[in-house]
Amino acid sequence: MKWAKKWSFAIGIIFLFSSFDQPPKQPVDYVNPFIGATTSVDAAGTYHGLGKTFPGATTPFGMVQVSPNTITGGDNGSGYSDEHRTIEGFALTQMSGVGWYGDMGNFLVMPTTGTLKTAAGKENGVPGCRSVYDKKSEKASAGYYTVQLTDYAVKAELTATTHSGLMRFTFPENKQSRIQIDLARRVGGTSTLQYIKVVDDYTIEGWMKCSPDGGGWGNGDGLADYTVYFYAKFSKPLKNYGVWSAEIPDGQKRKAENVFSDAYQSLIANATVLKGAKLKQGKHLGFYTEFATKKGEQVLLKTGVSYNNIAGAKKNLDQEIPDWNFTKIQQQAKVKWNNALSKIKVSGGSENEKTIFYTALYHTMIDPRTFEDVDGKYFGGDGKIHQSDGFTKRTVFSGWDVFRSQMPLQTLINPVVVNDMINSLVTLADEKKKNYLERWELLNAYTGCMIGNPAVAVITDAYQKNIRDFDLSRAYQLSVNSVEQFGNGEQGFSAEPASIAHTLEYAYTEWCVATLSKDLGKKDEEKYARRSLSYKNIFDTDKKWFRPKDQNGNWLPWPDRGRLTQDYGCIESNPYQQGWFVPHDIDGMVNLMGGKENVIADLNAFFENAPQNMKWNDYYNHPNEPVHHVPFLYNRIGAPWLTQKRSREICKNAYHNSVEGLVGNEDVGQMSAWYVLAAAGLYPICPGDNRYEITSPLFSRIDLKLDTKYARGKAFTIITQNNSTENVYIQQATLNGKAYHKCYLSHDEISKGGILVLKMGKNPNTNWGLD
Repeated sequence: MKWAKKWSFAIGIIFLFSSFDQPPKQPVDYVNPFIGATTSVDAAGTYHGLGKTFPGATTPFGMVQVSPNTITGGDNGSGYSDEHRTIEGFALTQMSGVGWYGDMGNFLVMPTTGTLKTAAGKENGVPGCRSVYDKKSEKASAGYYTVQLTDYAVKAELTATTHSGLMRFTFPENKQSRIQIDLARRVGGTSTLQYIKVVDDYTIEGWMKCSPDGGGWGNGDGLADYTVYFYAKFSKPLKNYGVWSAEIPDGQKRKAENVFSDAYQSLIANATVLKGAKLKQGKHLGFYTEFATKKGEQVLLKTGVSYNNIAGAKKNLDQEIPDWNFTKIQQQAKVKWNNALSKIKVSGGSENEKTIFYTALYHTMIDPRTFEDVDGKYFGGDGKIHQSDGFTKRTVFSGWDVFRSQMPLQTLINPVVVNDMINSLVTLADEKKKNYLERWELLNAYTGCMIGNPAVAVITDAYQKNIRDFDLSRAYQLSVNSVEQFGNGEQGFSAEPASIAHTLEYAYTEWCVATLSKDLGKKDEEKYARRSLSYKNIFDTDKKWFRPKDQNGNWLPWPDRGRLTQDYGCIESNPYQQGWFVPHDIDGMVNLMGGKENVIADLNAFFENAPQNMKWNDYYNHPNEPVHHVPFLYNRIGAPWLTQKRSREICKNAYHNSVEGLVGNEDVGQMSAWYVLAAAGLYPICPGDNRYEITSPLFSRIDLKLDTKYARGKAFTIITQNNSTENVYIQQATLNGKAYHKCYLSHDEISKGGILVLKMGKNPNTNWGLD
């Protein structure tokens, strides 16, 4: 017995001292890039699919995303889906969490051995250069990805800088090893024209033109039209190399359905191979370099990217990856991510909750991405190269999604990014000679995707929160022009199609313009304040809900399923879901709906009829944006304890530490930003005002680091006492040591710094938060 006690004591001492060897986990250590990395329709139960994120390496708001690609076609915006078991290559650019076919996925690199195959082939066994991969070997962290390609016995490793990518391939012993690059590859279509030149024994350069007739974003309907320039260097000399060129007939249609057809793929598989070619321009090109390798030999490829020209790509690469030190570049990416993620520090909560939280925060810092080179030069909407002046040119503005949570989150922790995005949108309008702001911008394209005037909301919200380093006069005029071109106007409603969705969203952004007008001392406040009430004109007092109208102002026939009817006057929603969107006049909305008691009862039914797994449904549908503010409406109608209950339930049931951990498309940061805000205990129902709703945080402490250029304080801290999975209700609160009885905070209170303490309990305190 004494021996057992001594042995137990010794084991305890060993464990104690070994724990000292493990440094505490940093925010970056919690990132799991595989969360949401699936497009699976079967798992989602709807064609919209799940998260559609990518697992590859990138840096905060970087131009480059070096990531594995498992599929080119269909509604697979990220080019990757976890359930696929083959990889067709590793690309340098990716989109995050989008539907509508997607785009980018350019410069697809594949390490191979044996006979050269110029087509990727298909997942279903159609032969090509794609390879089965060892799922157990697949690992990813912030700034790093690795996998073992089974067919070729090659280990692939990826890392990134802001404008460049670095790939390291560990080959087996083979007399015919190879790195091949598909220059035509593009998610959702094809690059329509490419150029390649061998510069010296280690270097290639060139470009890939991606135009709407090659599919891509919206299969061409998104009007994405860009050219990717590259400058790439190999660590092993180019001795046995060449170009392949598929003979694409003149007049051949090149949208997604054409490119993915067997006939078109046969053209690629039978491409002409031009050994030793040093210069080539064509409609479907690829490049390869072959070499003998010893077992375990590593061959690296580093590539700079630019949207301006080859010289810009070279400058980006030379500055960011001057040598071949893969580990150094990987560590630099990790440090960048840790610094970025440390804008919010949380403690308490479970390890899973921290992983979900920091991965969500990671996903919110992919876009809006850098669109300028290291020297500040960027390709403008007028087809000319410009020099950014006082801002970083950014792109990928998924406005209809991100104005709700993603951009408001950045106003708190990365206000400079919001300022950059506004400058980018305002200058783009002028460069393209457009007199309005684009709602969904992609690589300078006015894609016209979705509805509303989200850029107007972002500008109004930024101004309210002291983010004003942009041309205020021009931003205001573009906002006015936007709501005049896309608004309810003097008619007081928008007719079909999507009468409800358009009318409500336009009413909100007309309120935004009224708010801006007042702040800037303009004369339009009264006009747009009146128009902001146009939502009332489509409320049917007989049906007691919003109802679409035709061009003449007549009600459209009421369907059998009533307000549960998907797409009845709505986009990607039904009237029950869309009808809650009156964020700028909640009191007016509640009066229309019969008062607070009726609204609370209706909201309860809205949530209680939703499935527990929170997947796509006709009630509270968290996979899509129109309802994201709804859990916080209880704060406005005298039942803040229900906001606390609902937000905790959604955090628990709609977000998981798994590939299927996002119940809907990530939508360029929006889905994850919702989680970050809700888990931190704050949420803005109405971007453009200064109010954040207080809800039930997941953690015992949340520290928000503030940017002192835009805020008076250095940090705002939220502390919870007695917090647990059962104690989800706020019992009482103090703000900077004084009793606090409101269920909301102003942006000013947060920006000057301070400490909010929330005492939590198991049962609702129905008296707290009613002031």
